[in-house]
Amino acid sequence: MLQPWQTATVIKIEQQTHNTRRFFIQIPELEIFDFKPGQFVTIDLPIHEKPNKRWRSYSIASWPNGTNIFELCIVQLDGGAGTAYLFNEVKEGTALTLRAPVGVFTLGEHALENDLFLICTGTGIAPFRSMAQYIKLHNVTHKNIYLLFGCRTKADLLYFEELKSLSDSMEGFHYIPTLSRENWEGASGYVHAVYENILHTQQNPAANFMLCGWKAMIDEAKSRIIALGYDRKAIHQELYG
Repeated sequence: MLQPWQTATVIKIEQQTHNTRRFFIQIPELEIFDFKPGQFVTIDLPIHEKPNKRWRSYSIASWPNGTNIFELCIVQLDGGAGTAYLFNEVKEGTALTLRAPVGVFTLGEHALENDLFLICTGTGIAPFRSMAQYIKLHNVTHKNIYLLFGCRTKADLLYFEELKSLSDSMEGFHYIPTLSRENWEGASGYVHAVYENILHTQQNPAANFMLCGWKAMIDEAKSRIIALGYDRKAIHQELYG
């Protein structure tokens, strides 16, 4: 069902990395904003005359908590009209017109029956943070969950301490950040080698895959996962850009 447009208010903005911000948004007319982890919001920004050129969609980075407040984690794109407006014009107290919740990139009925690989780059980590925290909060039964997050340098890591703490405290949850342009104490290179190594070591266990990020990463991941013998139906994706 298509959700109606609603007026929301930006109540807090935090700089997360040099080019990424966390926007905390409240929908005053709702007592509780309810959604499924993995869903997104569509914002109507005043950047063009045509509606379809004004709309921008962002995954919800927080999880349902019984309030009317949610979080978006947004990266500023070079030449991007939408993020230019959000970063340069939007302040605490700014009103936004949005439609939410939207989307079906969620933990399906059978997603956690097998090992689950959450593979992402950049702000594609947002829906997976929501899912992981929801699973922990509600003690949802699961097998191994691998959150593989790829970015360039340690300065680009999003929610690093939070997810590291979650990995330490949540049985069966493995947070593996991977840096492509910096050597450090963690995994280096690209995320593809990480999940391939896990799958080879575990002798290709029954698994589901959720991919979120830029098209190049998703296309390569799908190709590699299928080459390992997994069915396309085990792969779900949310494309950015």
